[in-house]
Amino acid sequence: MHFDLIKEDKKTNARRGILHTDHGDIPTPIFMPVGTLGTVKGVHYNDLINEVKAKIILSNTYHLYLRPGTDVIKAAGGLHKFAGIYLPILTDSGGYQVFSLSENRKLTEEGAHFKSHIDGSKHLFTPENVVDIQRILGSDIMMALDECTAYPVEKEEARRSMELTHKWLERGWKHFEETKPLWGHNQAYFPIVQGSVFEDLRRESAKFISSFPAVGYAIGGLSVGEPAEIMYDIIEVVNAILPQDKPRYLMGVGTPANILEAVERGVDMFDCVMPTRNGRNGMLFTYKGIINIKNEKWKYDFSPIDEEGETFVDKHYTKAYLRHLMVSNEMLGAQIASIHNLSFYLRLVLDIRNHIEVGDFKEWKDSIIEQVQTRL
Repeated sequence: MHFDLIKEDKKTNARRGILHTDHGDIPTPIFMPVGTLGTVKGVHYNDLINEVKAKIILSNTYHLYLRPGTDVIKAAGGLHKFAGIYLPILTDSGGYQVFSLSENRKLTEEGAHFKSHIDGSKHLFTPENVVDIQRILGSDIMMALDECTAYPVEKEEARRSMELTHKWLERGWKHFEETKPLWGHNQAYFPIVQGSVFEDLRRESAKFISSFPAVGYAIGGLSVGEPAEIMYDIIEVVNAILPQDKPRYLMGVGTPANILEAVERGVDMFDCVMPTRNGRNGMLFTYKGIINIKNEKWKYDFSPIDEEGETFVDKHYTKAYLRHLMVSNEMLGAQIASIHNLSFYLRLVLDIRNHIEVGDFKEWKDSIIEQVQTRL
């Protein structure tokens, strides 16, 4: 697995590249639909490929470990075969999910002790067994176990958390190097920068994780409540240190505007539940702005969902019909909205790549960024 940096924008830090994996090439910048349990909610694989045009999806170590369990997925021959998904898959380590279980977990140098949100059973994630779980899952990109702090957080707590993440990385990397893939394809292991909103901690963390010869690196612990401008400042600080010739993955981010701003600062990979989660609740993203399809104003609007959209759902269904489905709580409404939003996000990163290629990314980005945030 390797990364080719194809084009660097002359006016910004935006880049275009290709991450080569055994399950396919991933053009960057890229957005990864979130398929927590080995499924992107409400979206068939056929639609994921042909309508959304996804190049890679993200699944979740914590959730798959608890249900259906690694014994089932191992018996199936790995997550790709179990789920019938033959795109590249990235699995996060479960660190963020453990972080969200603040009342049901305890962190020690050994690892993360937690109780299952399903049945209350007790479990332990260590840097080593998280590697083992992801070996069984067979994800193309495995994430290191890390600790994510809340916002706001005291600096000393952020330092303690960062140092724990670094100790876990040393152990996880060693175990990754000592183990082999189970299913005949290569796997990469991405370290994660932490340090909350403190620039000196972020620099220290970025330098530390860059010392590991990974295929790519991630920026974690952002989009947890801090102002967007602080997030953008931290991205600039970190990307000034991370290797230029390796992909940078900004975890859990974000809105279309977040993606545009982060690409300008040198980020290559993104994931977020927003397209599907917000879609299921009636929020649609378009280049003209954001639509709440449940609003009365769309009741008699028989125009296509997105006149500029390229998918079957954009061209075939009207705003009025989708509104009817959503206010009636029909399952098809959530499915249509999810496919639309995901296809918009994948179209956005395709357009980003094209504008980087022709050299007018900065002008194009500045011309649309306010519009994509406007509520219609």
